[in-house]
Amino acid sequence: MLTLGPTFIKLGQLLSTRPDVLPPAYIDVLAALQDEVPPAEWDEARAIIEADLGPIDEQFESFDTDAISGASLGQVYRAQLHPESIDDRENGVHEVAVKVRRPEIESLVEADLRVIRWSLPLLLFFVDESRAFSLENLADEFAKTIREEMDYEREAEMLETIRSNFAGDDRYRTPTVVESHSGARILTMEYIAGTKINDVEELEERGIDRSEVAENLQWAYMQMIMDDGVFHADPHPGNLAVTGEGRIVFYDFGMSGRVDDFVQEKIIDFYIAVANQDIDGILDALIEVGTLSPDADRGVMAEVMEIAIQDARGEDIEQYRINQIVSQIEDSIYVFPFRLPKNLALVLRVATVVEGVCVTLDENFDFIETATAYLTEQGYREETARQYAAETAQQLRRTGESLTRITPKAERTLDRLDRDDLYVRIGVEDPDGVFDKLAKRLVYGMLLTMSLFSMGVLHALNAPWAAIVAAIFSFFVGIQLYRTFREPRSIRARPQFTRQSMRKRKREE
Repeated sequence: MLTLGPTFIKLGQLLSTRPDVLPPAYIDVLAALQDEVPPAEWDEARAIIEADLGPIDEQFESFDTDAISGASLGQVYRAQLHPESIDDRENGVHEVAVKVRRPEIESLVEADLRVIRWSLPLLLFFVDESRAFSLENLADEFAKTIREEMDYEREAEMLETIRSNFAGDDRYRTPTVVESHSGARILTMEYIAGTKINDVEELEERGIDRSEVAENLQWAYMQMIMDDGVFHADPHPGNLAVTGEGRIVFYDFGMSGRVDDFVQEKIIDFYIAVANQDIDGILDALIEVGTLSPDADRGVMAEVMEIAIQDARGEDIEQYRINQIVSQIEDSIYVFPFRLPKNLALVLRVATVVEGVCVTLDENFDFIETATAYLTEQGYREETARQYAAETAQQLRRTGESLTRITPKAERTLDRLDRDDLYVRIGVEDPDGVFDKLAKRLVYGMLLTMSLFSMGVLHALNAPWAAIVAAIFSFFVGIQLYRTFREPRSIRARPQFTRQSMRKRKREE
């Protein structure tokens, strides 16, 4: 991935958050993949700045030509604005961070995206239907996301939207955009210093309550996803910092997303079910949003969810129980039951990364307790209780109406039965395609028998070329017949539990 360049580094980072596509061994390795791309030469970056803004000396009072951050798609420099160029709308911003897109990155990304798109049919040949669903959505979502990440005008718009959503909340800080010095390829924003959020030792020295920071971080992302519908989608430690007052700073809004109303509603249902530890409610929400296959074994998935909740609460889990469930999954499910629709890809990334950051800050962080407190304070649980009461009353009314109609219907049925005028229709469901497999085996078996017989006859009649053709035909028919007997195969994926994995690694170390 590193050798292939910027696009594939981004793809590797995205794959590292996708347990529905890759098994844990790959996830663990790709999780270590960072933007290890040296910054472009200053002269190239300078040409872009001056082409879009004009001479640097006229636009900036000072400009540090050493990049403070180098990434696969762009790089960031520190600078200072001329006092006279500061607009009142920009609240007197003087110290700024200037984000510059890499030279010629657009053509390189488009070429790489074509390679990924052309390679997809080959990859889909080797995976099962469920993973094919996720892979196709992943390719579409990745292409959309990386193009959006290169559009700095969109990033400025998302940054300002999120900043306004947190206006007045002194737990968070987001940079101010300097519009006069920004464009499609350059984004100039307020420079805010802070301690990297996973630098635990530095936070301890500054006397910052790490548990409170973890809770505020989880709270922020729940607000963004469930209330605002616009969220910062790249919360890895390099994009999060903590000020001396304990306020969380968000950097780099290139990867940002929106949540539509339907998905928001289902995410709220999911969190409420998690808060109530309602396993059936969790599974129903996952099925409705399209993440969990309706054909999945609910008994096995319920056990997986119980352990996931236990892990989210920071409770110890017996290893034998995990091994038992993994064994059940491998024995009973050939096709991985989780799928990921396009509109949930970034939401899953956020949930996965934020949980990791929170657990790094506080090993005993209780995600469910924080989620419950948020849902209660925002009134979601109370509203759900009211809806449940209204639905129950309506269901009781319908039940009463149905009871009044049962007697005449039963009487009519008995009359028809007495007159020998009652017919029963039976439909055979075949969700696993058993009849289709049997039909294929029968046809291929007949063709193979015929071709082998023909090959023998032609050989006896001294027609070697015709016999060779019959043999080749027999070979291909035999392969098709063999494939109908082969069990479905896919990359084995196991349920992953963050804290359990961390404890296991610590013990191994």
